[in-house]
Amino acid sequence: MEQRFTIGNKTFVLDAAKAEAAFAAKKIINGRETMTFNLLPLKYKWAYDLYSKMKANHWEPEDIPMNKDIEQWRSDGILSEVERWIIRMGVGYFSAAEGIVGDNIFHVIREAVTAPELKLVLGRHVHEENIHADSLLYMISSLGLNPHECEAMFEGIETIVRKNEFVARTSRALRYDLDLRSTENKQLLAKNIFVFGQCMEGTQFYGLFGMILSLYRQNKFPGIGQMFRYTLRDESNHIEILRNLFMDLISENPEVWTASFREDCRQLMDEAVGLEKDFIHDCLPINAVGLSAEDFTQYIDYIADRRLEGVGLAPLKPGVSNPFPWLAEMMDIKKEQNFFEGRVTEYQKASSLASVDDDEL
Repeated sequence: MEQRFTIGNKTFVLDAAKAEAAFAAKKIINGRETMTFNLLPLKYKWAYDLYSKMKANHWEPEDIPMNKDIEQWRSDGILSEVERWIIRMGVGYFSAAEGIVGDNIFHVIREAVTAPELKLVLGRHVHEENIHADSLLYMISSLGLNPHECEAMFEGIETIVRKNEFVARTSRALRYDLDLRSTENKQLLAKNIFVFGQCMEGTQFYGLFGMILSLYRQNKFPGIGQMFRYTLRDESNHIEILRNLFMDLISENPEVWTASFREDCRQLMDEAVGLEKDFIHDCLPINAVGLSAEDFTQYIDYIADRRLEGVGLAPLKPGVSNPFPWLAEMMDIKKEQNFFEGRVTEYQKASSLASVDDDEL
């Protein structure tokens, strides 16, 4: 079928069949290569929907006041050593972990996908990781922490090093021109997407998220807590991007979904959970300020099984319960997509921040 447009003495013929063929050639990987970045017609509408949602959620660290946090940090007798240590571990780990995620999204996953709308949403994902890294810089400079100390924590605390090595090894083999026509290499990419989306951002970030938001709930570190709330909102979208990519990649390449591949993914999650539990005990060496390391390790089991079930895999600990009912409102997977509905739905610079009341949390 052709469409003809005659303008003056020129006639332009548009071949609908070619356009339809180009649309059909859109794939997660091994699709039609084009430099035109033509988004329309959208094949992966979920990607553009998430991009639009992420754009509407935009925030900047400097718009969040840190006066109260600085006052608490500098005052004697207000904070316990455990509370200070949780914050140090938070900024020490996340200040570089966010960059590890962004680097992998940009240099591995975004390079591998071929549909323009996927590249669009992954570009936004990278941008948000930069904002998160910037927010950690803002926290460090506001509190007057020694940045070299943060770097030393990131490279010198064994549980952090092992978490980083775990995610790095899944991307190392993909950092060169890999032939993604082979089943083995498709599985490598799928595992990378699974590890960064469901294991790292989806599970290994949640121990410290929970601790910092626990302090925030106790009226400690209101600025840092607010930034972590915004970060959590972003992370829920990131997890969904990578979950959708994983599921669509498998749908388009069913040969990937073997019994051994499924078990490999479950074992990767099991390893991620073990590493995170060790890390939690370093973040909270003693139970204090109403926080228990055992509760947080149980929470990680709960989160991990939800992630596994979300991609069609069997849970590791069926029936494990959520030990933090109040955290369900802030962090629970079921609530993440609606996390900021109500008075804090849209980020509107500093004016929206002032509207958040503690009794809403």
